[in-house]
Amino acid sequence: MKKISRAGWRSQALCIALLALAGTVAAAPSPPAAAAAAGSEAVDPAAMDALDRMGAYLQTLTAFQVKATTQREEVLDNGMKVQYTAVADLLARKPDGLRVDVSGDRQQRQFFFDGKDFTLWAPRVRYYASVPAPPTIGELADRLAEKFEIELPLVDLFRWGATEEGRRAVTAAVDLGPGSVEGTTCGHYAFRQDGLDWQIWIQKGDYPLPRKLVLTTTTDEARPQFQATYTWNLAPSFNETAFTFDPPADAHRIVLNERPADAGSSD
Repeated sequence: MKKISRAGWRSQALCIALLALAGTVAAAPSPPAAAAAAGSEAVDPAAMDALDRMGAYLQTLTAFQVKATTQREEVLDNGMKVQYTAVADLLARKPDGLRVDVSGDRQQRQFFFDGKDFTLWAPRVRYYASVPAPPTIGELADRLAEKFEIELPLVDLFRWGATEEGRRAVTAAVDLGPGSVEGTTCGHYAFRQDGLDWQIWIQKGDYPLPRKLVLTTTTDEARPQFQATYTWNLAPSFNETAFTFDPPADAHRIVLNERPADAGSSD
């Protein structure tokens, strides 16, 4: 069977972790908030509490569907910035059902997990790869990253609130007050961590869902940005076949390259 490189399978900006790779200041805040953010590296407890509440709520969801519309900037060798768009449609049933359909300017991918097998399908080129999988979405995400250098799109929707690692990375946090995303009232927050500034809009009320994320890479003088807007369905309709890949007659099975055993070595 033909092998495909790890880089060829990795998703685009949709694989960016919400906390591990966060960042931004896309729209200018009000003058008092801007002054506070610029003049202090303090961590506002209210902003951190909003993150904690959102993370705790995400951990309670057992089945949901979320559509993420993204714009990602890349910096070319000549310094020009270009933008690519993509849409990811994720359906999840914890702990052992996941499907993600990704369609972007440069590629299409579908991810399937049924509690037994994981399959990655590239419909444009008609190639797919399947591997045995652990029994939960969280374990699957860890194994794919460690063994194949593949990161599931929107994976931090499952991890946020489960650990303290992302919280400890924050060096500054500001509550920018109320905001609105597609007519939904949100709290607007800005954060800073090493190499990244980021903003998030969290839905107000009993359903503290992330509705918008903007990230800016501060280690690059061009300051490329990533932006995602989320639309949620907390009562999705689906059946078991949604999570299982049934290869078409013209599909070609290939093998995922494993990460070299010494890939993480510093020697």
